Amino acid sequence: MLSRFVRFSAVNTALCYGAASILVLAMFAGPLWYAWTSTIAEGRTETLVDDADRLTNLFAAQGAGQTATAIGTQVGGQPLGIGRIVVLADPALNVLAGNLPHWPHVTIVDGGMQVVTLHINDRSFRVALLSRRLPGGYRLLVGNNVDHIERLGTLALYGLIGCAGTFLIIAVIGGMVVRYAMLARVHVINQTTAAIVEGDLSRRLPPLAHQDELEMLTQTVNGMLDQIEQLVHGVRHASNAIAHDLRTPLAELRYRLEELALLRPDPEHTYTEIDGAIADVDQVLAIFNALLRLAEIDSGARRAGFTAMDVARVAVEVVEFYQPLVELHDVTLTLATSGRLATHGDPLLLAQAISNLIENAVKYAPRGSTIAVSASARGGQQIALEVADQGPGIADAEKPKVTARFYRSDASRGTPGVGLGLSLVASVAKLHHGTLELGDNTPTGLRVTLLLAGTAEGRQSVLA
Repeated sequence: MLSRFVRFSAVNTALCYGAASILVLAMFAGPLWYAWTSTIAEGRTETLVDDADRLTNLFAAQGAGQTATAIGTQVGGQPLGIGRIVVLADPALNVLAGNLPHWPHVTIVDGGMQVVTLHINDRSFRVALLSRRLPGGYRLLVGNNVDHIERLGTLALYGLIGCAGTFLIIAVIGGMVVRYAMLARVHVINQTTAAIVEGDLSRRLPPLAHQDELEMLTQTVNGMLDQIEQLVHGVRHASNAIAHDLRTPLAELRYRLEELALLRPDPEHTYTEIDGAIADVDQVLAIFNALLRLAEIDSGARRAGFTAMDVARVAVEVVEFYQPLVELHDVTLTLATSGRLATHGDPLLLAQAISNLIENAVKYAPRGSTIAVSASARGGQQIALEVADQGPGIADAEKPKVTARFYRSDASRGTPGVGLGLSLVASVAKLHHGTLELGDNTPTGLRVTLLLAGTAEGRQSVLA
C-alpha cells in the first residue's frame, strides 16, 4: 500500500514541493542563524574583555582592596547566576569579592573565553567565562549567563524543525487529497472506457461542476469519443454499403460466367457477355478506386502535393473536357469566371471534385437544360466554385445526408453510381480547409458551392 502511495505521481510531486520548501527554509534560516550566533558571541566577548581590562587596570592602579570594593558595588546586589558574573580570588582561589560563593570547580584556561556549566546550590547555570591572572597571583573571573541565549536558540531550532515538519505534513496530506481526487476521476474514466470496450459507444465522461484542467480534459476526451463513435458508425455503414453495392455487380458477373459455362453460346453472344462481365468488373474497380482516393484524402497525405494554382484555369480545363459529353446528352454547359483565382492546393484533386459535380449534374439534368459552372471571388478572401443544374434537386431533409459515403436518395436509385461522388467532393473541400454547400437553383435544380480560401485578380470570362 505504501509503495503504491509513493509511486503515485501527485504524491511524488507533493513530496518534492515539501522537500523544496524545506530546502528554501534551510537556505534562509542557515545564514540567519550563523549571523545571529556570530553577532551574539562577538558582542559577549567584547563585553567580557572590556570588563576584564577595566578591572585589571583598576587592580594595577589601586590594588586588591579597591578592586574588591568596586566589584562588590558592581555585582553585590545581583542574584546568583543571573546577569553578569565577577569574581576576584586570592592566589589560593579564595573568593575576595564577587557574586559566586566559591571559585568554580571546573578547568578554566587563563586568557581564553569558554562556556561551561556551573553547579551552585543545587542549580545549574550555563555561563561564558573569561579568566585573568593578576599581579601577585590574584585571579579575576568575569562572565555572563548564557542560559536565556541558548534557550532562545533552542526555541528557534524547534521552530525550524516544526516548520519543516509542517511542510512535510502539508505535502503528505496534499498528496493524499490530490491522489484520492485523481483516483476518483481515473475510476470514472476507467468505468467509461470499460463500457466503451464492451461496445457501448454512447458512454461519455460526466462533466465536472467547475471549470478546471480536468474539465478541459473531459471535454477533449468526450469530443474524441464523439469522433470515434461517428467514425465507427461510418465504418459500419460503409461496410454494409460496400457489401450491398458489390453484391450486385459480382452476382451479375457470376451469372454471366455461369451461363457461358453451361450454355456454351455462339461466339457473338459469348463476346457480348464478356463485355458485360468487364463492365461489372470495372464497376467493382471503380468502387475500390473511389474508396482508395477517399482514404488518401482523409489521411492528409495529398497535402504534400499542394502548390500555388489558379482555380479559374482548372475550371476552364475541366469544362472544356466535358463539353463533348454534355452535348451527347443534349445539355448546355457554361462557365463564368472572374479572372485569376489564386489559392494553394492540389490541382488534380480540385479537378476531380469539379468533374464529380459536373457528372452528377449531367445524370439528372433534363434534355435541353443548362448546367452553369462559375468560379468567382467571394468576400475578397474566398473563392466560390459553383455548379448549378435544372434537374429535380434534393429535398432539404436529404441535403445533410447526401455527402455521406454510399448514401443514395430514392430519386437516384435508378441511376448509375455508388454514392461516393459528393463524398469525395466534401473530402476535397475539407482537405483544402474549405466547405461544401448545397442549395436550390432557381427556378428548379440543385446548386452545389465549393468554398476555398484564396484571392482574385483581374478580368472576367465566359465559356459556353
